[in-house]
This record gives sequence, structure tokens and C-alpha cells, in this order.
Amino acid sequence: MIDKTKVVTDVVRLSYAYVWEPKSINGVEKYSASIIIDPDDKDTLEKINNGIDAAIEEGTKKFDDYVTDKSLLKLPLRNGDEMMEDAYRGKYFINANSIIQPQVVDRNLKFILDHDEVYSGVFARVSLRFYPFNKGGNMGVGCGFLNIQKVADGDRLAGTRSTAQEDFTVLEDDFLD
Repeated sequence: MIDKTKVVTDVVRLSYAYVWEPKSINGVEKYSASIIIDPDDKDTLEKINNGIDAAIEEGTKKFDDYVTDKSLLKLPLRNGDEMMEDAYRGKYFINANSIIQPQVVDRNLKFILDHDEVYSGVFARVSLRFYPFNKGGNMGVGCGFLNIQKVADGDRLAGTRSTAQEDFTVLEDDFLD
């Protein structure tokens, strides 16, 4: 059976990428990233909308009072113009997270172990799973973060830092004399 809630994107950009160490989200440690999508990437947007629709359909089967009117649901695909950062302007985005660390591979499907290789600003393909929620009067569709395939480097979106080699020089053994 095909899982209609699972989506593999075309090339997107990662922001707020916590893929190596989880971050506390509402008191729960989760791996997460904001997925920035170009509006010209019609294929990815169609896949995402289809995944959201499939999750809504699941919601009607799972919850007795789940609604199908999208205007009454909290949906994961958002307009980037809502954000203050320039990287989001004129784009769409989705916040995805998981308690399980995503697998991270390169273009040749080799595992990436160097934490400096995947960061906020990198271009990647990601796999996501959409799911319905109905908790405390809030209904909508959430987005689970599955895996990452790094495609290309991009300008870092977060503050950069220098390396220790850039900051320091080699000390001689007699530095305390």
C-alpha cells in the first residue's frame, strides 16, 4: 500500500537545522528543521499539498470530530513572508520535527558524519510524513521529519563562527616563562 502522507521533496533549503543534536520543543527533545520551498517548485508544492490532503483524510477516520475544512485546521505549509528573515521572503516553508534522528546522506547515498556538512542554509532533498492531530481543541496537520539528502552547499543562514585555527597561533613550550 502506498503511503500518501509521505513526501520526498525536490531541492529545498534547510533553516533552523537541528539534525545532529535535538532541541527542546515544548519540553520534548526533537530533531527539526524549517524547510524553505521556492514557489516555482510546483512539483514539491503539489506533493506537499497531496500529503496534507491525505493526512486530513486520515484525520477523519481517526478522530470523530475532525473537520475537513482547511480554513479551520492548522496546516504546516506557510507563507515565508510571515517570517522576518530574508531567506524566507517570497518562499513557502514547513517546520518539520521528529524524536528520531533523521538519516543524513550525500548525493551518492553515503552517510554524512561530519556535522559541519549539514547546516542552516544547505540545499537538500528531504523526506517528510504528514499526520493529523486533534489535541486540546486544536486540529490540524503536523509534519514529521524523516531523512535528508544533501545536494549542495549554500550560504549559512545562521551566524558564522571562526575556526580555532583562525583564532589562535601555535604556542611554544616555554609560553609560561
